[in-house]
Amino acid sequence: MRRHVIISILILVSGHIYSQKVLTLWECYDLAAKQSSLADEKDYYKSVWQLKDKNLSKNWLPTLDANASYVYNSDVIDLSGVFESAPIPGLADAIKPLPHEQYKITLDINQVIYDGGLVQKSKAAAQADLKVNQQQTETDLYKIRNQINTIYFSILLLDHQKELLNIYLGYINKRLESLRSALNNGIITKSDIYIITSEKIKIEQQLGEIAIKRSSMIRVLSDLTGTPPGDEISVILPVASVELETEITRPELRLFDLRKDQLETGLKVLQTRRMPKAFGFATLGYGNPPGNNFFKDQFAPYYILGAGIKWNIFDWNRVKNEKQEIKIQQQIITGRQEDLTESLKRSLELKNAEIENLESLLKSDTTLITLRKKVTSTAESQYENGTITATEYMNVMNSEKEAVINFEIHKINLAMARVDFMNISGTENKQQ
Repeated sequence: MRRHVIISILILVSGHIYSQKVLTLWECYDLAAKQSSLADEKDYYKSVWQLKDKNLSKNWLPTLDANASYVYNSDVIDLSGVFESAPIPGLADAIKPLPHEQYKITLDINQVIYDGGLVQKSKAAAQADLKVNQQQTETDLYKIRNQINTIYFSILLLDHQKELLNIYLGYINKRLESLRSALNNGIITKSDIYIITSEKIKIEQQLGEIAIKRSSMIRVLSDLTGTPPGDEISVILPVASVELETEITRPELRLFDLRKDQLETGLKVLQTRRMPKAFGFATLGYGNPPGNNFFKDQFAPYYILGAGIKWNIFDWNRVKNEKQEIKIQQQIITGRQEDLTESLKRSLELKNAEIENLESLLKSDTTLITLRKKVTSTAESQYENGTITATEYMNVMNSEKEAVINFEIHKINLAMARVDFMNISGTENKQQ
């Protein structure tokens, strides 16, 4: 009869869970990543990069600058005194001194002809910045998995405890029905009913605590994943679809590689600063005197055309020092990358030992449950024959219940340990 009750309760529980919305752990990862405020950062960084790239491309376009100036010179060239003794009468009066005032309005045009590869290398540096920023976001999103794991497996553990407690509660209710019939027939005393009823109350209290804890956990999970809150959400035991490999592919390590690439592109940008630059220029102006025609004392348009080369042949070792600074930063990043790799390897070793221990516990749990069930079956027969008391019988049944619950706890802990192993190594599950 007891087996039939357990099977019936399992069918009812399974049917109820099937009607609920089931969330897998991998779905929670994806939903939490989309729900996080970090989710849009990749697109934002891409937009920033696109704007930088456009601006860098515009360095090849000519620059236009409008200028206006007024200058007063206290001393100017005056040739009239030179020609006072000239044999030509009136020549000195004809040559007027240069004006003290100068007015001009200009439009200056500058065009880069050769920049030593500065724009190209700057674009590569901007793209390296984009990759670093996006990978940093990916790294931050990866950390959310630890929060999901804690909540998800807590809900899973509560569900399994609730399921087992309901099974035992159903069995106790059936036992109470048979005891009330036995009490009416004078076979047992009321104390037996009191003992089993008190056990029923304990189980109901535990179920109440589980319901409260589960509701709070569901609310947290809903906040993290953006799913509608409600007790109808169900979780299932995750199964890793990949072998637990010790190869480490964590996003933090990829971030270190990208940071080193970023510094390498910075070195290339520094190299272009010492390259010669060629440029052309033009000035369209309107002034008095016009251009360099100082002898024309009136407003008139003028223009200037030219080209030039600029080459910083000595910068007091500024570029050399900056290159050395970047190389030191690369060494720092390499050291941190190696430290993180070693730390993750040690974590994998500890987690692997935990997995082996839990697998061993599950094997012994199976043997223990088999023995406990036999003991409970014997105690049930002894109680019905009156050779043991109700308290002794409940103690035996509680031992079986504890063994079954421990088995479920170990099973869930094993699944969590496997998931932790995957997250530490950076391995992605093949089945979502």
